[in-house]
Amino acid sequence: MSILVINSGSTSFKYKLFDDGDKEIKGNTFSEFTDLSQAVKSALKEINDLRDISAIGHRVVHGGDEFIKPEIIDDEKLAKLEKYNELAPLHNPYNSAGIKEMMDYFPDVPQVAVFDTAFFAALPDVARTYALPTDLAERLNIKRYGFHGISHEFVAQEAAHKFNKDINKINLISCHLGGGWSIAAVKNGKPIDISMGWTPLEGLVMMTRAGDLDPGVIIKLIKDQAENYGENALENVYKLLNYESGIKGVSGGVDNFKDLLKEINFGDEKAKLAFDLAVYRLRKYIGAYWAVLEGNIDAVVFTGSIGSGDPITRNNVMSKLKFLGNVPVLAIKTNEELMIARETRQLAG
Repeated sequence: MSILVINSGSTSFKYKLFDDGDKEIKGNTFSEFTDLSQAVKSALKEINDLRDISAIGHRVVHGGDEFIKPEIIDDEKLAKLEKYNELAPLHNPYNSAGIKEMMDYFPDVPQVAVFDTAFFAALPDVARTYALPTDLAERLNIKRYGFHGISHEFVAQEAAHKFNKDINKINLISCHLGGGWSIAAVKNGKPIDISMGWTPLEGLVMMTRAGDLDPGVIIKLIKDQAENYGENALENVYKLLNYESGIKGVSGGVDNFKDLLKEINFGDEKAKLAFDLAVYRLRKYIGAYWAVLEGNIDAVVFTGSIGSGDPITRNNVMSKLKFLGNVPVLAIKTNEELMIARETRQLAG
């Protein structure tokens, strides 16, 4: 029996089909469609035997406080899940829409949601807490949730396998570098810190996200936008920090990492600064997480399209971290869909 994995987003619909031995049978990504139903129909037409599907796994970015492990989703749980749309408005509404589509097509097949935030559900209090008044933080559920958890968990398992080591005995610094960048400290197979926080905006400099900022800068941006655009100020700042900042903002508009490296080779100083800034911030976090792990790490792991796919960036990052000594550096290609398939199979049987 096969497991179908769905990753439904705002601009793309991705699926992969796995057999019972974790082998990928088929997969595709649809990025040009007028509505989600169209993409779903196109995907299902490519699958030879729909009757062989025993369960369907879904990537869901934000599970909030209620969903801290994979869950079989029914109508009641789906309604609860939609309460967290505002915490991940670019992802969760589309994740939920994908679940609804599959529930309609496969009413008798278990639908399993696997959450990006679940891997970080048990972060230590010192890593999850913001220094805000406790009653306010509790009322608004403001705390550090963390993201890219499916990817970080997958590469932790793969690293343990490479070292022939029990997952519960491995310590790692895990760097996910793609469109979004995040870094996690993993102790005994469990995360103890993560650079992303309440939203995916916190932490490293990313392709279009600003990462860590002085909150005073955000206040200044809101005031500036309010003076010029009035009631659209908050929306404008939100878009600025998510879509126009990071490497794109510093480089003067380059939002593709391969293009960034080309511009650097052409001598573009803004592109060079954007690259150096992103790498510098990553080095700072690696140093901090080395300290958090008290210097006891088995490896630094790089994943994501840039992390595992670009040795130039990887080598640049590690070249100035001599204090790590001979700690192994691993490049592991992430496979979030396979991780979701494994979780789905384990839960749905």
